Order: sequence, then C-alpha cells, then structure tokens
Amino acid sequence: MDTKWKNIKKIWEKRKDGKVRMAIALVCAVPGIWGLLYLWQERFNFPSVGAWVLGSIINLLLGIALFQGIRRELEKRYQNWDSYVENFYQKWQEEWKKQQKIIIWCTIGAAVVGIFSFRTIIHSYWYGNYSVGYVTIGIIMIQFVVAEATVISYMKQVLNHHVTDMEAIVQKNVKEAMETTIRSERMKVDLISNVSHDLKTPLTSMVGYIELIKKEELSDVVSDYVEVLGNKAQKLKEMIDSLFDLAKTSSGNIKLTMEGIEMNRLIEQVRADMEDKFKEAGREVVTELTEEETSFTSDSSYMYRVCQNLMENALKYSAEHTRIFFKTARIRQNGRDMIQFEVTNTANYRMNFTKDQIVERFARGDEARTTDGNGLGLAIVSTYTSALGGIFDVTIDCDQFKAVVAFPVEP
Repeated sequence: MDTKWKNIKKIWEKRKDGKVRMAIALVCAVPGIWGLLYLWQERFNFPSVGAWVLGSIINLLLGIALFQGIRRELEKRYQNWDSYVENFYQKWQEEWKKQQKIIIWCTIGAAVVGIFSFRTIIHSYWYGNYSVGYVTIGIIMIQFVVAEATVISYMKQVLNHHVTDMEAIVQKNVKEAMETTIRSERMKVDLISNVSHDLKTPLTSMVGYIELIKKEELSDVVSDYVEVLGNKAQKLKEMIDSLFDLAKTSSGNIKLTMEGIEMNRLIEQVRADMEDKFKEAGREVVTELTEEETSFTSDSSYMYRVCQNLMENALKYSAEHTRIFFKTARIRQNGRDMIQFEVTNTANYRMNFTKDQIVERFARGDEARTTDGNGLGLAIVSTYTSALGGIFDVTIDCDQFKAVVAFPVEP
C-alpha cells in the first residue's frame, strides 16, 4: 500500500515538469477550444441549461490549460534568474508590470471579441435567449482571473525564494561574524591571561627585592628613589593582578564558592579596612544601611572585591571636601527580591561619558588622568557582578556619579 502511494506521489510531482505541463495544457486546451467553437456554432439552437453546463466544462478545461501553459512559460523564462543580484527587486517589479500589461491587453482583446459576438446574437436571435453570449463573457472573465492568479502565485513564489535566499545569507553572515567575534575575544582573553601570568613572576621578585633593599642602610636620596620604585612596582603588580582576574572571569573559567552573605556586615567590613584611606584623602563617608534583612547567597571573595572597587572608585574620583554616600536597600525588581548596594560621589572632573564607555577596560572618566587609577575598577565590578548573577548600573547626573549593584536573594 505504501509503495502504491509513493508511486502516485511521484506521478503527481511530475506535473511540475515543463514537458508534462505543456502536455496537460494541450490535452485540456484542445477539447476546451473545440467545445467553445461548438457552442458558438450551435448558439441559435442551444438550450440555456445546456449552454451553462457546457460553459462550465469549457471553463474547467481552459482554466487548467491556461494555468499549466502560463506556469510553464514563466518557469522557462525565469529558470536562470539569479535571486542574489543586488537590484533583484527592481527587476522583479519590471517583469511584473510587463506581465500585467500582457494579461490586460489579451483580456481586452477577448472581451471585444466576446461583446461583438454577443451583439451578433442579439441582432440575429429575436427569441431573446442570450445564454451563449453570457456564457462566453463569463468564460472570458473567469480565464482572466485564472491567468492573473497564476501570475501572482508564481511571482510571489519567486519573491519569497529571493527573500529566503537573502535570509540565509544574512544568517550565514551573522553566524560567521559572531564566530569571528567570539574567536577574537577568546584570543584577547588568552593573550591577556598569558601575558599577565608571565609578568607576575618577575614582578613579584622585583617587589620582594625592593623590600629587601629598603632594609639596607641607604642615603636619603636613594631611600626616596627606592620608596618611589616600590610604590610604582606595587601599583603595577596590582594592575596586572586585576587584569589577570578580569580576563579569567570574562572567559568564564572561574570557580565560585557560594555561601550566605549579609550585605550590611560586608559593607561595614570593607569600609573599616579602607578607613585609613578615607581619612588620608580627607573625604567624609556617610553610610546609610537599611534595617531590613540583607542576607543573600554569593561568593564572599568576589563580593568583597566588588564592594572594595566601588568604594575605591568613589574615593579616587571624588572632589575634595565632598561626601561619599554608601547605601544598602532591599528592593523588588522584575518580580525578584534584590539586595542593593549604592555608592554616590561628586566627581572632580567633567563626566562626558556614557555607562557603556566607563565600564570598558582601561576606560577612565578623568581624561586628563590626573588621579590614581588604571581604568579596571568598574570593568571588574561589571564582570564580577555578572558572574555572580547580579545587576550593575551607573547613573550620571551633572557632577553626581552613582554606581549600583543588586543581587537576587535567591540566585
């Protein structure tokens, strides 16, 4: 039974072949035209019911013939049409207009012949039975609809094929671009990781030897030189460590140790560790901790670094004699309970940048670079926060710079 249906299906599919289409068109056109001529030959003696029945059969035969014939000619004409050309749609419109003109002029010609023949019937048949004339005009109108529908169907199919080809090209280009971007990003991450790792070992030795030199008896001038050298080497070591951690986190090659954390307690701890820096810089710190529960689950070491970087960023880039605000809150966002930490400071420079620009690696709002910093602080905050499943946002309002991180209570 399955074999029988497969054979029938194969035979049915062959109807799309050009030769088969032409054969079907001829087989249907010959009896259709013969029926139409016979109807007109016997127009004075043909009963009304017979005229309508024969007209229906003629319509069916001519409709099939017209559909197959037009379809075959269109497929033959456009079989080598390239749908990838740049001005395809313009050419498609031009061809569409040509086909519409051909159909309209053929229909007008057939209508003129039909009307003229109908007038012949009217003037020669005084009984008033005009069925053959009505049937003829009906055949002309129906065949016009068939021809128009065939052309519309085929041209729509051609246009859809073009759109499908273009979508395939776009998807392919997008896929290749994404693969190239991912590969390029992976290479950059690997390069940063490898270079950072290679620099850490000799730099650590340098820092160690500088510390040993400080313990020796040195002149005041040399001692000052060694002190400056030690400070610069330590800052370079911190930057390389930050760059290495950032590259490692960006690649997703990190291991998180999730545990319960209390945000208020973490903020108090980080602030206490940085108290000397705040006093040395002469900044007043205002801490506003919420009385609500601020417990959530995260990695304590990464969270410490996030909070520390936000505080250091506010300290480095805040104007003298201004206050820095630390706030915690429990909020509801996107249907989830979130623990939020907010840092606000007044900048000591003009902030003409966007959020996306300031969180890029090595990007600094202080374009003159008169302050300490390497442009990695907020980039690390953004990357770490994302790795921990949190949200990082920056708001700029004149001289006010606000950085906010929020983490779900249930990750």
